Amino acid sequence: MLLPNPFSPFTAAKIVALQAVVVLLLTLLIKAKIQIKTASAIGWALLALQTLVFVAAAGALGAAVLGGGAFALYRQQVEPI
Repeated sequence: MLLPNPFSPFTAAKIVALQAVVVLLLTLLIKAKIQIKTASAIGWALLALQTLVFVAAAGALGAAVLGGGAFALYRQQVEPI
């Protein structure tokens, strides 16, 4: 059984193909990290938006309750039931 010659063109092609695969995998890893950071930033922005909407809704509900209570007190003073 003959050992393959390390200087044969097929071996060189295998080495070049392996290097290309390593570069491709590194590129995909960097791309994934960028996408994770982007998604994380979008997630934080959506969380902030959700919090602001919740605070606004709670404020509107509180204002409605206070307005309803004030209206009830005013109505009792003007027209006793």
